[in-house]
Amino acid sequence: MTTLRNSVTPIRPAVKKIIIEGVTESGRTFRPSDWAERMSGALSTFGRDHRIHYSPLLQPTIINGIRCVIVDPDMEGQYPEIFAYIMSWAHNNHLKVSEEELAAEAQN
Repeated sequence: MTTLRNSVTPIRPAVKKIIIEGVTESGRTFRPSDWAERMSGALSTFGRDHRIHYSPLLQPTIINGIRCVIVDPDMEGQYPEIFAYIMSWAHNNHLKVSEEELAAEAQN
């Protein structure tokens, strides 16, 4: 007798994240162009493969052609000083900041 396994992949719920866009409130592209990687480097490590590994709490990405940083709200509890600095920095530089629910697959 053959037993069939359920091959349905469970759907992961969307997770709320903070998105800091590399565009000012007036619509200008923020410079330098590597700002997202620099900021995300605050919690990054170098692996045995000699490559940078970004923390899941703070990741650079590109959304619709715009450089962005995805900030996990859990960062506020784990690294309150860094979280406060990043949010203050974004505000002081007039960058667009929003909260969005991202699909689990979009986070990786």
